[in-house]
Amino acid sequence: MAKTNKTSIMIGVMLAASFFGVLVLIFSPVFGDGKNGLVYADDMFNSLSKGSSYFIPELRKNAEKFNGQTFSVKISAAKPEDKPGDTEARVQNITKVLSAAGAKIEVAGTDMNIEGDLGAILGAALNDSDAMYKNQGETIKTRYSSDDEKKIFRQWYNAFTSMDKALKKDKKIEQAKIISDVSKKAIETAYNYYKVEAVQVKDKAVLMTALLVFYVIYTMWWGFAIYFLFDGVGLSMSKAKH
Repeated sequence: MAKTNKTSIMIGVMLAASFFGVLVLIFSPVFGDGKNGLVYADDMFNSLSKGSSYFIPELRKNAEKFNGQTFSVKISAAKPEDKPGDTEARVQNITKVLSAAGAKIEVAGTDMNIEGDLGAILGAALNDSDAMYKNQGETIKTRYSSDDEKKIFRQWYNAFTSMDKALKKDKKIEQAKIISDVSKKAIETAYNYYKVEAVQVKDKAVLMTALLVFYVIYTMWWGFAIYFLFDGVGLSMSKAKH
């Protein structure tokens, strides 16, 4: 019969009880603006992530050498999951944002022939990305007379991803690369982080370190609770005898 250890049981119970007490606190809406601990931590790390994902100035420099460079590409605006009317609406919205950048668009059904100054188009995409990154959605609404800044801004992503594929197919690798870079590092980033406040790691270094240390300690906390409870009821691991 296993021998119990009351001291170990008491320590295990205290650790387990305090662990769940802290867990209740974590899920309580007491962390800034009525958030629970998980939402607060998630928002903070999203802000830190956004603060380290601003590549637009670098992309502007890379895009400058394409100023005045004319390009021509044919894309399809259709997507497999489209419902009736979706493709037509996408064609209209892509035409709106690219035309504002000086591109000439010819539409044939769901296909779009796009011609223009690549540098000017890249510059317009980066300007819109910068506005969205800085949460200036009203700028986008005004620029395109739209009531949905995210929907109209998303057309840059729709256009650039299709243009990237078409340019690679046409062996225009250099043009495809800059289109892909702007799409992934500016457009996609600005869209995903829209309405998130950017924070630099150096500004939250103490808090971030404290959260990471707490995570490690909290994990070990539960581990020791289990260890002492098992030890208290006489359960232990030992090397098997041969």
